[in-house]
Amino acid sequence: MLRLPVLVLLTLAVAFGIGGWSAAWTLKATSGFGAIKLGPWSAYPELQTASADPFAKAHRAGDGRVLLGRAEGLVFTARTDQDGKPLSGNCSYTVSGTTPPSRFWTLRITDSGGVPVVAPSQFPSSINSWNTLRNSDGAFSIRISTDAKPGNWIRLDQPGDVALVLTLIDTPTAGSTGLVELDMPKIAMTDCDHA
Repeated sequence: MLRLPVLVLLTLAVAFGIGGWSAAWTLKATSGFGAIKLGPWSAYPELQTASADPFAKAHRAGDGRVLLGRAEGLVFTARTDQDGKPLSGNCSYTVSGTTPPSRFWTLRITDSGGVPVVAPSQFPSSINSWNTLRNSDGAFSIRISTDAKPGNWIRLDQPGDVALVLTLIDTPTAGSTGLVELDMPKIAMTDCDHA
């Protein structure tokens, strides 16, 4: 007599449990469709627009972050270096080259979950276009490591995988259809503590 209600409850529990888990996993696995890949860098220009896909809208709602609109800028994220190796907090890197045209840009480090890595107050944990030293041709070289380096340097002292986030503010890149022709900074590993 109680067999049927118990089976129905068990079926519903399994369906809602697996359904909820798979939806949460899907939202963590992607920020939506329409990603632009330029070397190790990727961006989602449609993420904050009305034409965003349902996965991007759900990700945006669940994330709780304020994102840049298409006319405001574009956020590129790199989780690997130029050779396709995952970025690690145990390694040192050089980010060099130029960025696409923008009024202002920032480069910061996040952990694997997207939370910004903040260095102690006496060390730089990010760098921007206003305080970056450049060569005469406009190119720059930013070193990312635990130990202080001369010139442009960001401290990286974070266990596990990390990501680099390059935010371009007030850039024509966001509305450009020629994104595949953009020059993005190169990310090269210089050494690793565990190598």
